[in-house]
Amino acid sequence: MSESSASALPPGRPGRQPFSHSENLSLDSSCFSSPPVNFLQELPSYRSIARKRTTIPTREKQSGTLLKPTDSYSSQLEGGITENINSQSIRKYALNISEKRRLRNIQETQMKYLSEWDQWKRYSSKSWKRFIGKAREMTTHLELWRDDIRSIEGKFGTGIQSYFSFLRFLVLLNLVIFMIIFMLVLLPVLLTKYNITNSTFVLIPSKDTDVQCTVYPISSSGLIYFYSYIIDLLSGTGFLEETCLFYGHYTIDGVKFQNFTYDLPLAYLLSTIAYLALSLLWIVKRSVEGFKINLIRSEEHFQSYCNKIFAGWDFCITNRSMADLKHSSLRYELRADLEEERIRQKIAERTSEETIRIYSLRLFLNCIVLAVLAACFYAIYRATIFSQEHMKKEIDKMVFGENLLILYLPSIVITLANFITPMIFAKIIHYEDYSPGFEIRLTILRCVFMRLATICVLVFTLGSKITSCDNYSCELCGYNQKLYPCWETQVGQEMYKLMIFDLIIILAVTLFVDFPRKLLVTYCSSWKLVQCWGQQEFAIPDNVLGIVYGQTICWIGAFFSPLLPAIATLKLIIIFYVKEISLLYTCRPSPRQFRASNSNFFFLLVLLIGLCLAIIPLTISMARVPSSKACGPFTNFNTTWEVVPKTVSTFPSSLQSLVHGVTSEAFAVPFFMIICLIMFYFIALAGAHKRVVVQLREQLSLESRDKRYLIQKLTEAQRDMKNRLDWQ
Repeated sequence: MSESSASALPPGRPGRQPFSHSENLSLDSSCFSSPPVNFLQELPSYRSIARKRTTIPTREKQSGTLLKPTDSYSSQLEGGITENINSQSIRKYALNISEKRRLRNIQETQMKYLSEWDQWKRYSSKSWKRFIGKAREMTTHLELWRDDIRSIEGKFGTGIQSYFSFLRFLVLLNLVIFMIIFMLVLLPVLLTKYNITNSTFVLIPSKDTDVQCTVYPISSSGLIYFYSYIIDLLSGTGFLEETCLFYGHYTIDGVKFQNFTYDLPLAYLLSTIAYLALSLLWIVKRSVEGFKINLIRSEEHFQSYCNKIFAGWDFCITNRSMADLKHSSLRYELRADLEEERIRQKIAERTSEETIRIYSLRLFLNCIVLAVLAACFYAIYRATIFSQEHMKKEIDKMVFGENLLILYLPSIVITLANFITPMIFAKIIHYEDYSPGFEIRLTILRCVFMRLATICVLVFTLGSKITSCDNYSCELCGYNQKLYPCWETQVGQEMYKLMIFDLIIILAVTLFVDFPRKLLVTYCSSWKLVQCWGQQEFAIPDNVLGIVYGQTICWIGAFFSPLLPAIATLKLIIIFYVKEISLLYTCRPSPRQFRASNSNFFFLLVLLIGLCLAIIPLTISMARVPSSKACGPFTNFNTTWEVVPKTVSTFPSSLQSLVHGVTSEAFAVPFFMIICLIMFYFIALAGAHKRVVVQLREQLSLESRDKRYLIQKLTEAQRDMKNRLDWQ
């Protein structure tokens, strides 16, 4: 600074000397070149570590990792990569391109010092991983409905897309179930029936069974009315009853090939066990990821709030109307969160008198719910009994409509119950004073129980009619042979009718309700009644419950009707296109949208409940109810399960001893104890992981506090420097 400029300064402000800049530099370097030790000791993280050292000395080593510098981290990361060079690919590390190139050069340098065998193993491992990646890339182009589902995802978001992906999963599941049954049961029979292979049927040997138990009148002779074929096609009776669609067609003991005899009863039972086990494993495998995400999101409410604010937007949306819908959905979720917080605060401030009153009201309303369920179950029970008692009349004594009404009466009552009860539950839930999220979950849970329990009520009603009678034929044959000469086929016919009627209802609602409703909303929007009615919403939970209901029917009926999975596959394919057209042209998405992760886990959880409910009647029918003596591969067995002990008895003595030992109590008790120990180990491991997560969260919190502290100190230092410079 020149003297003239210095003299031109205001008189009230001291002039700056030429040496002040170097002095400031020395001050700056003295302030930041070597920080004192007590400055680090003032950090919040250091104070927290000091407190933990005084209480828990063993955690000193862990707490020391809180303040590691970046260079140490980089050196450790580099050392970990160079030591475990084959464990992971470099692209998996969160590094920039230059660092990845440097690490790749280190890998290539280390390769020179390896033996030829190790070099070949690493090159082959890389080639195999590259091949697997390319194969996975190619298989994505072969996915069923890939373009359609992506288009739905782009227009309506990931919530509705998850429904159609779930529908595709059920199509593949039913296709695999059909392939299992086809390979184990149908293929040997078809190869022998049409003389494709040099094989013959092994007829079931005659047994000391009363002749009355083996009588099976399939169809009546005489004039057949023109509409009888329509009734047979819709109900599975008549000409369909004699085909391979139902259980009674497989009245053979096996198929004899040149070198061996194929045991058809054992294959029939194993196919049922195989498709149930495959369904269970596949559903559990797919639901694990969704369970992890839901577990993480349910940790705390603040985290859920932050996810909605900062990560709630669905970037797959390209449609303007869907973007507005997503905005409204996020606003609804935030309002629901605030409402839940208000209700939690209200519960905390609730007095004992108010608590007693609300719990008494909930008890009363739950009694009403149970009464509604009991009324529906009783209606299904009476409809099933009425249908079973009157469907044996001669067809010429009834007209076409009456005959169909008698045949489909249980299906009609079940459909009406599934339609009416959700509306009743939705009205009742408003008076129970729950949070909005819990209201939705509880209503869905009640609807799930209603839909799936109706099938079980129907099956158990049929079982009670099969095993009870007024004459001596129950004691003679073990079941009501007069009304049910081949009861497995008739149960299969009931499942077939439920499947067909469910498809008819879906098509009828779409064609005769949704489309006219869309036309009225479009062209008669000025009418007040139409405005109140509005456009049909595409409610994801209701649609999911519908297809899970159909899948539960398929699981139960596949044992009694082996071709039912193929019919279910065709039905789901039709439903996919019908629902896609309905979504695009007649429905509007629901304002209460589902996240894809939440939806997938919810769908699979409901499907798992349906599978568990399907296993119960199947297990009872195979293990407790006597097999039909007039049809099917198990006519010489008291129950279906007896084929397993008979097969084991043909094994060598050593293998028999092994099987009996594995199935005995002496093996089951230690095995159960080992399973319990393994479960306790994983529970302890999960607890340890949870503690580590808590520690990592504490570290993140301390790091943020350290940053705030350092920024505060830096701001104070800059302010002090500015004040010093101003006074100099």
